Amino acid sequence: MPGNIKVNQPPPRPPVDFKLSPENETIKNISNVVVVMSGKGGVGKSTVSANLAVELSQRGFQVGLVDADMHGPDIPQMLGLVDDKPVMDEDKKIVPVRYSNNLKVISIEYFLPSRDTPVIWRGALKHKMIEQFIKDIAWGTLDFLIFDLPPGTGDEPLSIIQIIPKITGFVIVGTPQEVAMLDVKKAINFAKQLNAPVIGLIENMSGFVCPYCGKTTYIFKSGTGEKISKEFGINFLGSIPMESTVVEDGDDGTPMVVSHPESNSSKSFRNIVDRILAFPGVVKKQG
Repeated sequence: MPGNIKVNQPPPRPPVDFKLSPENETIKNISNVVVVMSGKGGVGKSTVSANLAVELSQRGFQVGLVDADMHGPDIPQMLGLVDDKPVMDEDKKIVPVRYSNNLKVISIEYFLPSRDTPVIWRGALKHKMIEQFIKDIAWGTLDFLIFDLPPGTGDEPLSIIQIIPKITGFVIVGTPQEVAMLDVKKAINFAKQLNAPVIGLIENMSGFVCPYCGKTTYIFKSGTGEKISKEFGINFLGSIPMESTVVEDGDDGTPMVVSHPESNSSKSFRNIVDRILAFPGVVKKQG
């Protein structure tokens, strides 16, 4: 009977058989690890991850972007890298695909037989792949390693926290609807239960900007993200409006901050990056 069902919460940090040492060569050469997650799908998390990574790289930071959404990898499409493939170096490490001199990318999509091949894996296999994305990739020296996670609070974010000794923090992405923000609260609580820092919350699809008159129409409630940020005592990183060019840019493989740098969305991304860089846990540019 439904009334007899009980949900027992697992301990915050289940025991794991693998954790990178802080002295690990890969970890030593990465200044900041930023994890982009959302409580539910369809909120534009991958669009946010791609544009944040590109914006940071355009400022001169060395950035690595991990497409850790095993079941729906979109980053190669969004960055126009679907025809590229990683190669192996002389040390038997995988060389990630380069978007630019300052941005390297790796995705599960590069290791599948075709782009429409589904990944049918349980948690242990996903954990192993994330482990390999960190220690078996020739990242070199990075200012930022950004993870684009699948929606929800499942295996992938837990694996990252278990494997990496210290992450800089989570960036939570949501949209203004009540149902989406309920899942945002779960994502924030997930990070807090694991004692992981939360850099802040981004409210995506915050109003539609008319491509003809430039007027913003708020399709959903406005101010929801700011309200939740105050409720949980975290930073509100900013709102990103809906613009018709966002979908076109994603399909064309050109991030918004590159194709339309003066758009409202691009200005929002730049402001958000400023706030991420101001987060106390962020280590500023190396050397």
